[in-house]
Amino acid sequence: MPLILITGLPTSGKSTRAAQLYDYLTERIAAESSSSSTPKFRLHLISDQSLSISRSVYDLDPAHTPAHVRSANASEKDARAALYGAVKRVLSPRDVVILDTLNYIKGWRYQLYCEAKNVQTPFGLVQIGCPVARARGVNEARIRRLEQQEQQQQEHNAGNTSTTTAAAAGAAPKSGDLHPETYQQSHQNWQQKQFEEESTGPDFEDVTLSPTDSQEPYTPRSNWENLVFRYEEPNPMSRWDSPLFILTWDDTPTDTKAVFDQIWDEVIVNKPQKLIRANKSTVQRDKDPGGDYLYVLEKETQDIVKRILEQQAEVGEGGTVRLSRSGTKEEGEDMLEVELPGKKVGLPQLQRYRRAFVALNRGGIGLEAVGTLAAGRLRESFVGYLNDALEKEM
Repeated sequence: MPLILITGLPTSGKSTRAAQLYDYLTERIAAESSSSSTPKFRLHLISDQSLSISRSVYDLDPAHTPAHVRSANASEKDARAALYGAVKRVLSPRDVVILDTLNYIKGWRYQLYCEAKNVQTPFGLVQIGCPVARARGVNEARIRRLEQQEQQQQEHNAGNTSTTTAAAAGAAPKSGDLHPETYQQSHQNWQQKQFEEESTGPDFEDVTLSPTDSQEPYTPRSNWENLVFRYEEPNPMSRWDSPLFILTWDDTPTDTKAVFDQIWDEVIVNKPQKLIRANKSTVQRDKDPGGDYLYVLEKETQDIVKRILEQQAEVGEGGTVRLSRSGTKEEGEDMLEVELPGKKVGLPQLQRYRRAFVALNRGGIGLEAVGTLAAGRLRESFVGYLNDALEKEM
């Protein structure tokens, strides 16, 4: 079953939409499997939160990189490896996988597309549309909430903090801590400082968080800004970004359900019109003698060398060695002939010719199903190569 990626700006509502899609698919799968005891599909929701991946791993600022880390983006690479492994473990023709993470790099989306193609299962991409100002406002609101929680925790642990500590931390002064005139002046100075910081900073909407919101913010603020700058918009013309379904942050429940119905109909229930096939370069080869080109090439050339050495003693120098075209002696089969020179041909000489022929024909890897590169054609080609080489020895 398909792999569905959720993409969009950071703090644009991806986790909310992923949870809604998970609930929707749970109901649809239960309805489809009501007649049987075994569910028709299995549903998985994989996210940074489910794998305990902190959002600080996306911070590429070298100043925030620990001394023991090999590079600034090492933690992000490790996080993507964990996500990729989790997806690969559960992805199968019976499993529906929702991946709720940034998915902001097109190369990363292409890698997941290839993994779905390798399993021969559909692929879909859901983009969450959200203005930058609103997404920034959500992150700012979460940062303020985190700062308030840390301040409350510090006050709880240390008791009433001193006025100097409160002012140094940038918190608003309390009326009970100072003389009324001093408090009024300090409070005005604090308000002026807050106004200057907000007016000189980037634009953002004032957002009120939902009581059920428990997501952590992207800290420091430069982390969020860098992720927005590095975000690569999906292109529905690219095969790894299609089919593309778009949801906006202000879509009504009716609009959201219409998009989910479209995902169910086009990706999960109805198979794509074009049959999904894994790339031949990614298909693991077995040791089947009739399917592995290099195996057949080595086997047939070694067999011809062996037959020439066996028959050379009978036909003598300058004689003709007759070989089977297919490798199996069948009645009425055309035979291949090797014209021996006027002197004895040794094993080292034949092996030298064989290695040269193999080196020239390694380019046929992956084309073993083509008739011109079948076992019989390889034997005929090698015999022709030997006749040309031995003719120079005469």
